[in-house]
Amino acid sequence: MRLSRDFFERNTLDVARELLGKFMVFNGKVGRITEVEAYIGQDDPACHAARGMTPRNRVMFGQGGFSYVYFIYGMYHCLNFVTEREGFPAAVLIRGVESVSGPGRLCKTFGIDKTHSGVDLCTSDSFYVEDRGYKPACIKETPRIGIKVGKDKMWRFIDDAI
Repeated sequence: MRLSRDFFERNTLDVARELLGKFMVFNGKVGRITEVEAYIGQDDPACHAARGMTPRNRVMFGQGGFSYVYFIYGMYHCLNFVTEREGFPAAVLIRGVESVSGPGRLCKTFGIDKTHSGVDLCTSDSFYVEDRGYKPACIKETPRIGIKVGKDKMWRFIDDAI
């Protein structure tokens, strides 16, 4: 069953945990989500929205259920799913799917780049998320990684069975 807008327009931490075990579908490629990180609002110093709206992060300020893809280190794309309500910038970084870890490797494997930012995951025929009934037996919570600020937040979630 495809995830609806109601799934994404909720508390980001709840969405992040519940994305574990869901299946991301992109242009015929499918991967079960195994690792995510939450970034929540302008009070989160590690969130791209911490300094306000920019052309790069504008999609984060919109409705939940859209893709947000950005480019880092001049070589990697990273995929996020926008959460919460319109006007409140928050997103979940997809750090890994089964057998592919690391947000840069995930995007490279799936062929996701900045042209895929702003896709409506709730209506697209080629990019969406499905619930196929898998529920992780154990979810590990850790600090986020690869950031310089906001490391105190235990907002990285991993399907610990992987």
